[in-house]
Amino acid sequence: MLATLTAIEMLCLLIGFSLGEAIDQASGFEDHGAPGLFNWLNAGGVPILVLLLISLGMFAISGFVIQGIAQAVWQLIPAVPASLAAFAISMPAVRISSGFVARIVPRDETYAVELSDFIGRIGEVTVGPLDHGLPGRVKVKDQHGNWHVLRARAAKDQEPIAIGAHALIVDRLAEIFIAIPAPVDIVNDISSKEQP
Repeated sequence: MLATLTAIEMLCLLIGFSLGEAIDQASGFEDHGAPGLFNWLNAGGVPILVLLLISLGMFAISGFVIQGIAQAVWQLIPAVPASLAAFAISMPAVRISSGFVARIVPRDETYAVELSDFIGRIGEVTVGPLDHGLPGRVKVKDQHGNWHVLRARAAKDQEPIAIGAHALIVDRLAEIFIAIPAPVDIVNDISSKEQP
């Protein structure tokens, strides 16, 4: 099984496709977390295909050790009890091994953000004022510390927001963000945290 999975992955990589990556994306463990036993085994921290290979290897090793000890002491154990014992012994070994692998396997990192991630952020009006006419621009920092310039308008029933004023992004309509004047206490709190 180990050799077959390795061969399949290598063939897939030759044609520009990764079976392991496809399985990871289909599982959704990286985005939503892994349930139960998978979470305990570090799924999401280790690619699923690698976790499967580690599991098969540990299960095989445990089975050989159990049957070797059983044969040396008395006689071979029937397949079902030996398999259950090998499974029980291999799971903690898989957890430990996958923890080591998780530290050395490179993972993709991205600084991409969804447009909805900007809602609730405070920025500075750079082109404006923001009113109900043509959109202005608001300079906003994302969760990674990168700056973005967003097209924005003032919310209905709001006074125009002047250039240089702080605006709180509260909604989005298509590609245009909706802003209100940022509450002074929140702006002061953010300013005090940014100062050394």
